[in-house]
Amino acid sequence: MKVNVEIDCTPLEARQFFGLPDVSPMQTAVMEKMQQQVMANIEKVSPESLIQSWFTFDPKIAERFQDMFVTMAGLGGMGQKDKK
Repeated sequence: MKVNVEIDCTPLEARQFFGLPDVSPMQTAVMEKMQQQVMANIEKVSPESLIQSWFTFDPKIAERFQDMFVTMAGLGGMGQKDKK
């Protein structure tokens, strides 16, 4: 014998039927806080701020990046020591 029971209800109605608490206010509060944190930290991941933070700790880092890219492109056969 096979019996199929189909119940048409919303998730809120199902939670209320089983006696589970309504978590929508907590969910809304968490999402608002997460959105505030993302918006507050969005400037830290912009390309300009990332490059600026990379170049602030070592004044010669720009030159080192240039040498690295030239070497990776295969255009630089000579390093800084070999240049005259």
